[in-house]
Amino acid sequence: MEIVILAVVIAVVVIGALGGLVIGSRRKKRQPPPQAEAPTETPEITAPPGQPQAPEAGGEPGRAPQDTGPATAEAEPPAPVVIEPEAPPAIEVPEPAAGRLVRLRARLSRSQNALGKGLLTLLSREHLDDDTWEEVEDILLTADVGVAPTQELVGRLRERVRVLGTRTPEELRALLREELLALVGTDLDRTVHTESGLDTPGIVLVVGVNGTGKTTTTGKLARVLVADGQSVILGAADTFRAAAADQLQTWGERVGARTVRGPEAGDPASVAFDAVKQGTEAGADVVLIDTAGRLHTKTGLMDELGKVKRVVEKHAPVDEVLLVLDATTGQNGLVQARVFAEVVDVSGIVLTKLDGTAKGGIVISVQRELGVPVKLVGLGEGPDDLAPFEPGAFVDALIGT
Repeated sequence: MEIVILAVVIAVVVIGALGGLVIGSRRKKRQPPPQAEAPTETPEITAPPGQPQAPEAGGEPGRAPQDTGPATAEAEPPAPVVIEPEAPPAIEVPEPAAGRLVRLRARLSRSQNALGKGLLTLLSREHLDDDTWEEVEDILLTADVGVAPTQELVGRLRERVRVLGTRTPEELRALLREELLALVGTDLDRTVHTESGLDTPGIVLVVGVNGTGKTTTTGKLARVLVADGQSVILGAADTFRAAAADQLQTWGERVGARTVRGPEAGDPASVAFDAVKQGTEAGADVVLIDTAGRLHTKTGLMDELGKVKRVVEKHAPVDEVLLVLDATTGQNGLVQARVFAEVVDVSGIVLTKLDGTAKGGIVISVQRELGVPVKLVGLGEGPDDLAPFEPGAFVDALIGT
C-alpha cells in the first residue's frame, strides 16, 4: 500500500514538472521579439505622368531620396559653366612715324664711335700728314662706306682742311657733317610710294634674302602706314615658312590690318594676286606683300619672285619694291642687292639691324651701288623701331652732335 502511494506521488510530481516546462516555454514564445535596428525603407515617389522618375542618390532610378531636411551644398546641382567668347585683340595706335629717327638717335651710338668720333679725333691732330689721312681712309672703309665714296670723301676733306688752315672742334664737326651729308644725299626721294593714282590700292612688294627680317619689317611698315592714317591689307606670300603667315597676321591684328593668306607651300603668286584683289574690293589704301626669303644665287627662286610681280601687275602696277638688307652684312649685302635689283626693279632700300651692331657707312655704299635711296631703317626690336630715313638726323647721330 505504501508503495502504491509513493508511486502515485512520484507520478504527480513528474507530471507537474513537465507541465511547468510546457507553460514556461509557451510564455517565452508569447514575448515579442526584441526590436532590431533596420535600415529605414525609403518610400517610393511616383512622378506625374510624362515626367521621368528622379533617381535616388546612389540608388535605383525612379526612387527619390528621403527628405531629411535642408539640402547641403554638395547636394546642389553644379552651376552651369559659361564660356565667354574671346575678346578681339585691342587695336594699337602706333606713334607717329615723323621724327622717329631723331627719337632713336641713341641706337646709332656704336656706329657713331666707329665713324664720327674716330674721324673727328684724327682731324683734330695738329699735323695732318699722309699717315693720318690713311688712318681716315681705314676708318671709312671699316665703317662700310665703300672704296669709291671713301676716296671721294678723303680728297674733299684734305682740300678743305688745307684751305681752312685753322681747325677748331666746331669747325671740324661742321665740315665733316657737310661732307657726309653730301655723300648720303639730301636730294633723293625717300618717300615710300603708296598711292597708285588709279582706283586700286598702292602696292608695295617687300623682298630680300633669308634672315634679313622681311616679315617683321612688313609688319612694322604696316604700323608706319597706319600711323599716317592709311588702311592696309597684308598679303602673306611667304608660303614656304610655316610661321611666316601667322607672324604677319599677328602684326596686322595689332593695328587692325587684315591678312590674306593661302595654304602652306601654296603658290605665292596666287596669294599676292588675291591680296590685291581683296584690297581693291575693300577699298584699302595700301596692299603690303611679304615674299619668301630667297638666296640671290638660286635662279629658280629668283624667277619665281619675278612671277609674283608679273601676276600682281595684272591687277595694277607695283608702286614700290622695297629690298630689305641686313646692315650687319656690310659689303656682302651689295652682291645680293644687285641681283634683286635686276629681277624686280628695286625702288627703295630698308636697312635692318642698324642699331649699334652695324656700321653706318653701309647707307652710303648701298645707295651708290644700286642708285636707289635708303628709305627706312630698323633701329631695334620694338614694334615702332622702324623709322623713315632722314639724312640730317642720321649724320648728326654719326658724328655725335
